[in-house]
Parts: sequence; C-alpha cells; structure tokens
Amino acid sequence: MSEAASSVEGLLRALAPQVLGALVRRYGHFDSAEDAVQEALIVAASGWPRDGVPENPRGWLITVASRRLTDLLRGEQARRRREDTVARWVLPEQWQAPAADRPPADADDTLILLFLCCHPALSPASQIALTLRAVGGLSTAEVARAFLVPEATMTRRISRGKQRIRDSGLRFAPPTGPERADRLAAVLHVLYLIFTEGYARTAGPGLLRGDLTAEAIRLTRLVQRLLPDDPEVTGLLALMLLTDARAPARTGPNGELVPMAEQDRRRWRADQIAEGIALITAALPRGVVGPYQLQAAIAAVHDEAPDAAATDWAQITALYKVLLAISENPVVALNHAVAVAMSRGAPAGLALLAELADDARLADDPRLPAARAHLWELTGERVAAREAFRMAAARSTNLAQQRYLNARADRLAGEPPTVGGGGAG
Repeated sequence: MSEAASSVEGLLRALAPQVLGALVRRYGHFDSAEDAVQEALIVAASGWPRDGVPENPRGWLITVASRRLTDLLRGEQARRRREDTVARWVLPEQWQAPAADRPPADADDTLILLFLCCHPALSPASQIALTLRAVGGLSTAEVARAFLVPEATMTRRISRGKQRIRDSGLRFAPPTGPERADRLAAVLHVLYLIFTEGYARTAGPGLLRGDLTAEAIRLTRLVQRLLPDDPEVTGLLALMLLTDARAPARTGPNGELVPMAEQDRRRWRADQIAEGIALITAALPRGVVGPYQLQAAIAAVHDEAPDAAATDWAQITALYKVLLAISENPVVALNHAVAVAMSRGAPAGLALLAELADDARLADDPRLPAARAHLWELTGERVAAREAFRMAAARSTNLAQQRYLNARADRLAGEPPTVGGGGAG
C-alpha cells in the first residue's frame, strides 16, 4: 500500500463514524445510512490517493453519502411506503440538513452513535458487533474472525441488532438524565470487553489479538476526547494502556504464554506506561472513584515495579479491597485472594479462594483452579497443584493457555512437556 493510500485509509477510518452519525441523525435508517456511507468511503478510497484529499473531507463524504442514501430511500419507497418509519425516527427540525452557520456536531454524532450501538435493549454480543462494525469500521468478516464465528452468523447478529434498534423507534439523540450514565456505562463495558478479548482471547490458537486491543484503545481515546472530564472514561483508557504495555513481553518466540513474574520488563512499552500513569494520576482526585480507575491504579503499581520481586503487593491488596467493596465480580474476589497470598502468605490466599469454590459464575472458569494451583505450588503441595493445573487446562479454550497450564503440571510431575496441551496465565 502506498503512503498516500495508507494516509487516506487512516483518515477515512477516523471520519467514518462521524459521517454515519451525521446521516443517521438527519435521515434515520441505520441500515441504509451505513450502506450509503460504505459506498462513499469506497469512492474516496479509490479517488483521494490519486486526486488528493478534498479541502473538507468530512463534508465531501456526507454529501456523497447523502446523495446515495437519497437514491436508496427513493428505491425503497417505490417498493413500500416508508413515511411512517421516517416520521418515527426523525424529528421535524431534523428533516433538513443543519444550517451552514450551525456549529458542527462531529463529536456529538460519534458519541450518540456509540450510545445507539450499546443500547441496553441489545445483547452484549450485538452491542460489541455493532460497535466494531459501525463505529470501528471493521467489516462483518473481520468482526466474525475476531470472535471465531462464521461470517453468516455475525451477519445475522448485526442484522438483528439493527432490527432491534429500528423496531424500538429510538431517535438519534443523546440520552438525558440518569439514562445517560447507564448508557455511558454500557459503552465503556463494551469497549472493555473488546479489549479483554484482544488481550486474552477466549478461544483459538494465539493468546493475543493486537488488532482488537488497538481498536479498543482507539475507540476509548475517542470517547475520552469527547468526555475529557469523566474520570471513569479516563480510567478505562489508562487501564488499557497500562495493560497493553506488557503485550510485547507476554508471549515467547513460539507464541507461548509468559507469566508476568517471568516477563522481560525491558520489553514493556515505556511510553504507554508513562501515559497511563499520567492519566490515572489526573483522574483519581476528580471525585467518586470507580472500578476502571481502581483497576488502572492496580495496573500502574504492577507497571512501576522494576521487577516482580519489587511489586508493592500490600498496595495492590488494599486497592483490590476497595474494588471488592464496589464490585460483586467473582474475578475481582479471585484477584484479591491472589494479592493477599502475595502480601500475607499463600495460606491466607488459599482460604479466600476456598470461599469462591461454590460460586457458579466460576464453575467453568480456568482462573480459579489456576490460582489455586499456583498457591498450592508455593506451599509445596505439588500433587494438589498439579491436579489443579490440569483442571485449569481442561477448562481453558485458548490453546496457548492450555499449553502453559499443562506444562506447569508436567513440570510438577517430573514428566516431559505435554504436546499440544494447556495454558493460562
């Protein structure tokens, strides 16, 4: 790809949600608007590298997409009447494009589009798919590959999400009052899930999906730029940066998982660590501290330690205790137990893990037996540790994690490494 084409591709990716948001705000018809925007992007991608980027690229795209959308809607109206649907989606003052002297609403449109894609009426799977498709600009095939489902399945999932939005009669407008906080929480949760899937994919051969982590960070930067005074938005961006900074050292030369205690910290991304620490340091004093800020603070303590032995586990334990008080997530309780083990001794951590044994939410999760195995290994309970590592490997659906976990079990048994098996960490 030429430098001009690469530059145009980056510009179009940034403009796509703004243009789609503008069209949906003016005309409604999420489906048709997205088709029109895609056609405008194709024209731009083929013409701009050759002819140059227009003076107002966003306006150019909106104009071309609007013309195409008009054609699409006229064709649709020829087959069936659409006036009722249009009236339901668009307020009277929105029938025409904004006046030329009206301030541009780029930021609002993009944020409203995110709110729309993450509407609570949609399932989390549909929220993620729509966000990556409409705001992230990924193709349906790319979204399907990211979540290891057939493209036809993802097409149906995205179509159902759009149909749910259309049938709900939702207007393209920002939520107000208490609903706004709930919708923003849904947006942040979706971005967090996208990042998590990229950093520790739930299934498949590799451990990392760098394209997904990069997209989650890009979208979260966008939200943070639109809402710079929201401490939880800033906290989420800091958490992603501080966590993703370790990615270069997280896998070995053959893609094998390398636990944090054994990572070469010289390979961690120092620029991301510095940015993440600056963000969370600025966010924490702003008001009520939320879960993303606390998780970012924990990640910062890890990243600031020059080596594993220097980790301030007492501070991490204290932060997890605060997080536990505002979260009922059993994974938080599990991580708190591990932090207690590292700061007060393995037996103390094992006692806390025992309290989670009957939590149905962890019944199939490899992290509980993996944590138990690690702590049993620290106490010298090699047989119990080995069996727990085997159990964790059996529960894991990621091949890199399976290999790692089975290798730990093999080492405790004094056996040759299991071929093709285990790994979590």
